[in-house]
Amino acid sequence: MSPSLRLAGDPVPLVGRARAYVCGITPYDTTHLGHAATFVWADVATRVLRRVGIEVVSCRNVTDVDDVLDAAAERAGARFDSFAAVGQFRFDRDMTALGVRPPTHEPRAHNHVDGVVALASALIERGAAYERDGAVLFRANRIPAPSSSRSPSPDPDETSTEAPWPGADDPGDALVWRPATPGEAAWPSPWGDGRPGWHAECAAMALTVLGPAVDLHVGGADLRHPHHTVQAAMAEALTGVHPFARARLHVGTVRVEGRKMAKSAGNLVLVGELLETHSAAAVRLLLLDRAWAQPWDVDTGALDAAEARLERLYAAAARHVEGDVASGAVLERLLDDLDVPGALAVAEESGGDAARTALAVLGLT
Repeated sequence: MSPSLRLAGDPVPLVGRARAYVCGITPYDTTHLGHAATFVWADVATRVLRRVGIEVVSCRNVTDVDDVLDAAAERAGARFDSFAAVGQFRFDRDMTALGVRPPTHEPRAHNHVDGVVALASALIERGAAYERDGAVLFRANRIPAPSSSRSPSPDPDETSTEAPWPGADDPGDALVWRPATPGEAAWPSPWGDGRPGWHAECAAMALTVLGPAVDLHVGGADLRHPHHTVQAAMAEALTGVHPFARARLHVGTVRVEGRKMAKSAGNLVLVGELLETHSAAAVRLLLLDRAWAQPWDVDTGALDAAEARLERLYAAAARHVEGDVASGAVLERLLDDLDVPGALAVAEESGGDAARTALAVLGLT
């Protein structure tokens, strides 16, 4: 029988191989806990699948063509690409510290601008997009309504947000390509020098690296709509393959005193600062010891509780248990909606192989 992961109550049967697309960072600032939550959960999902024999091909993009990144680079007096490289270095350092394994592929948007041009041309040919004064716009009637009104809005200081384009047929039409303004990095296209739209960048990178569909689409809850909705709609309009994503892992928002963690709110909790006073395993456990879709408020005092629980898990792993069969129960919990709290409860109570399995699969060793 092939292993079946369940997410949000729906089975995702897999045979041999899984393709996972993870929406990565815009590399202009040091990693905060909200970023880390998404990538740690993506790491756990791939670890669980690999543990049960599934080959995972993962793709985590880098959005290094972005208006917010350009603005930050200009304030720093740096080129956008060199500024992004420094941000990427800091992010990679934090991910390594947290035990997040590198993705199979890590495409950078600036290397896929030609792919966005090809995507825009094909969408025009299919009648799903049109050109207007140097911009290419994806028709709003091809974009599904958001599946949940609970999605937090994207933060303008965290990633690009796209206002309605002047002269668009519909205010909801999404940019595939837009003209560059003076001083911006620009690339040639049939419609003049310009830049890709944010949603189109991810669509082009996913299609290039993973093909017309993915098994798992991962990102923060604030990316559910419009970003993932429009990305998927563009891919589906191009390929005719539905759905673009068989399952989605939209990780719950990390908040401080009820407000979403964001630079604009001035409430960032930086991974690097937490690692100065606590172990990486404790920070990782803080992110994981809850339901993945659950929004939650950071309580840095909970890191002490995470350290204490780690010690109990390590002690449980050291116990000798005769006829140990509970490690299978740990994997059953993790395959059932990535139930980390349930898996940890089994591990702590049963000890032995169960605890060792949980620590290994969750990256807590």
